[in-house]
Amino acid sequence: MSLKSFCKLIVVTVVLAMAVPGLALLPPKLHFLTEVGLISHALLLCYIENCFFNYSSIYYYGLEDDVMYPSYMVVLTTFVGLALVKSLSVDHRIGPKAVWILTCLYSSKLAMLFITSKAVLWVSAILLLAVSPPLLLYKDKSRTGSKMKPWQGYAHAGVVALSVWFCRETIFEALQWWNGRPPSDGLLLGFCILLTGLACAPIVALHFSHVMSSKRCLVLVVASASKPTWPSWLLIAAILLTLAAVTSIIPIKYIVELRTFYSIAMGIALGIYISAEYFLQAAILHALIVITMVCTSVFVVFTHFPSASSTKLLPWVFALLVALFPVTYLLEGQVRIKSILGDGVGDVGEDDNKLPTILAVEGARTSLLGLYAAIFMLIALEIKFELASLMQEKALERGGIRHSQSGQSSSASFPPKLRFMQQRRASTVPTFTIKRMAAEGAWMPAVGNVATVMCFAICLILNVNITGGSNRAIFFLAPILLLLNQDSDFVAGFGDKQRYFPVTVVISAYLILTALYSIWEDIWHGNAGWGLEIGGPDWFFAVKNVALLILTFPSHILFNRFVWSYTKQTDSMPLLTCPLNLPPIIMADVIKAKILGLLGIIYSLAQYLISRQQYISGLKYI
Repeated sequence: MSLKSFCKLIVVTVVLAMAVPGLALLPPKLHFLTEVGLISHALLLCYIENCFFNYSSIYYYGLEDDVMYPSYMVVLTTFVGLALVKSLSVDHRIGPKAVWILTCLYSSKLAMLFITSKAVLWVSAILLLAVSPPLLLYKDKSRTGSKMKPWQGYAHAGVVALSVWFCRETIFEALQWWNGRPPSDGLLLGFCILLTGLACAPIVALHFSHVMSSKRCLVLVVASASKPTWPSWLLIAAILLTLAAVTSIIPIKYIVELRTFYSIAMGIALGIYISAEYFLQAAILHALIVITMVCTSVFVVFTHFPSASSTKLLPWVFALLVALFPVTYLLEGQVRIKSILGDGVGDVGEDDNKLPTILAVEGARTSLLGLYAAIFMLIALEIKFELASLMQEKALERGGIRHSQSGQSSSASFPPKLRFMQQRRASTVPTFTIKRMAAEGAWMPAVGNVATVMCFAICLILNVNITGGSNRAIFFLAPILLLLNQDSDFVAGFGDKQRYFPVTVVISAYLILTALYSIWEDIWHGNAGWGLEIGGPDWFFAVKNVALLILTFPSHILFNRFVWSYTKQTDSMPLLTCPLNLPPIIMADVIKAKILGLLGIIYSLAQYLISRQQYISGLKYI
């Protein structure tokens, strides 16, 4: 910009600044002149500051010595302008539209402090003008015209989308500044969609909060922003399908055929995403993984929304899912290694190249185990939820029957409309009740238990592969067994009262077995025989630690029996077995024996306190 043009702009800006106070004193009918003067002054100020601030190329990483227009001046003029707008708005010197425009113009100057681009100020102003009307123009709830009409909402949403698309170059620069590298087209598109959804949030929240369809559309738009690679768009499609089903845009609850197509589409999308994202080099596994995800999706959807034939087909779907697990796991290890490495043995250089491939195969097999653990966990959770819902419905039906029997005498006092509503409400109870489950759906507890046990077993294998068999992991993995269901074929007498028994007994058994394995590993040196001499150091080590390990058994046995039956025993038994856990804590050489001793003390004290509380509660009841 030449010096002559700069002087002209400065003169015009000063003249407008001097004229605005005089225009503010005019009658209310001429207040539009004040608004025009303020907007013109703000536009000129933004243009001058934009030219000055981005004039010098030396302004980089805070080198402000050679900067023509420092950043604190931008901040100062911005806040002074906003304060002036606020003061004139409070005195009713300017209208709400002028406040809206001036606020957006002054606020957009702050974008220059973060992105070094000559167009960022005007792009930010356009975006703020598109986003802020629900907050600035329609904020007066006392006026009838302050609420948006539907056509205004659609118009503002369209303007927001066009503004975001117009700002795509600035968004590209912002993402490049944030990531340190140019973003891909997918990331740019996803961020534009996300920004559009967030920009439309004030419209929905403030003006159309009573319209459910607007909330659904907003959720779908916001959820469609994700990673840039093409498999991620399959994940986006799966998420959008899920949200559409949850918000009843897709009526899968009422149409069985649509439910079938929905579950298969979900499974295919997730299967291709997982195959392309995590198992890219194992082409033979892609079909198996897609079939696995389709079976999982069909099972979960039809368990939650059962059809007439789901009770007969779903056990076979689960059986196919269980059968696919070992096949997929073995193919990942055997076929893939043969196809990549071949059957022959190469030289030393080829062996060095084979090592990363073997490590990649092991990592893929670990990922496959994690995938199946998540699948079985999801199935177990779904079945647990469905069984709990069925039990609750049965309890409500029994309560309703008793209430109807006791209230037959007073039913004549009910109005006919209320009696009709009660009859309709009773007729809408799902037909998939406990009796029907006992006749056709008795597979649900057994399938849930199998899924829970398989999930727990796979998690134990992952614990060994990833952490080498961590002692602390069992305390996080054992609660998975809380998903076990009441099933006479699984464990006789197992019910809701014994739901904590599998957790405690598995913790004790795991620590005992791993302690014995640690003792074996410490004394075994790879010899053909035991390699132990009577009286030798290994023999003494084994005998001492096994004996200390046995001392922890009484507390664990008593507590597990108590958790199974919850029958009160003598208070002296837990207290007598508690001191037996002190020698393992003090003298044991194996850390798992120490943990068992400490856990035995906790079990004994917990059993004593629970028994004491039961005794006190019984006395209060009597």
